[in-house]
Amino acid sequence: MDQLVEYSVTDRVARLTLNSPHNRNALSTTLVTQLRGRLDDAAADPSVRMVVLTHAGRTFCAGADLSEVSGASPEEMAAGRAAEMTAVLRAILECPRPVIGVVDGHVRAGGMGLIGACDLVLAGPNSTFGLTEARIGVAPAMISLTLLPKLSPRAAGRYFLTGETFDAATAVEIGLVTVAAGTAEDLNAALSGFVEDLRKGSPQGLAASKALTTAPILAVFDRDAHRLATESARLFTTAEAHEGMLAFLQKRPPEWALPAGD
Repeated sequence: MDQLVEYSVTDRVARLTLNSPHNRNALSTTLVTQLRGRLDDAAADPSVRMVVLTHAGRTFCAGADLSEVSGASPEEMAAGRAAEMTAVLRAILECPRPVIGVVDGHVRAGGMGLIGACDLVLAGPNSTFGLTEARIGVAPAMISLTLLPKLSPRAAGRYFLTGETFDAATAVEIGLVTVAAGTAEDLNAALSGFVEDLRKGSPQGLAASKALTTAPILAVFDRDAHRLATESARLFTTAEAHEGMLAFLQKRPPEWALPAGD
């Protein structure tokens, strides 16, 4: 099996690198399964004090791997996607080690959910962010579990609906990102600073402190995950979603994207 998530441990820092640049680190079943496994590895290793989640290539994560739609019924695909997404977001939130997201590329759709689940997020100058689900006929249902607790209500209303992209500075303003770095050197310096700060915390202290911040989000998981999974599955099985995903794969506008006045 290809290694789509590289894993290494150096000086008590577990580094997880999404390494599937050929499809923009899309959330294929293989990548999601490996990411969950690597998070489990980091949580079980007593030498690991923190986790860095980063990426190879120009895109951190483009969201669901729509090429996997073929070969499965819409119902099977939708149910599987919802279960996979819920599991990997929970794995980040429940990891007893602080998880630092480090991005210097594009983040879209499901990738936004991963960023929302991280405890700290650093974004470099090449970072752009976007929630494009509405443009293919669906909604950011499952990832709303980690995004709505972080984003301001006005920002969520804007970016959930418009699908427009925004930069790292805006991501800081709306609560998605912790630090926006102007250069690659600044990004590395910011990461080094957080790593050194986290080294000063005890494993027990870090785990307990993180749990205080994630408990409200996990409570929403327990309350809403089933409802959102059902809604996500319903949307993915509609004719509009089929047209939206087909248009995306064929690199054309969907049928509803008519010029103004038509």
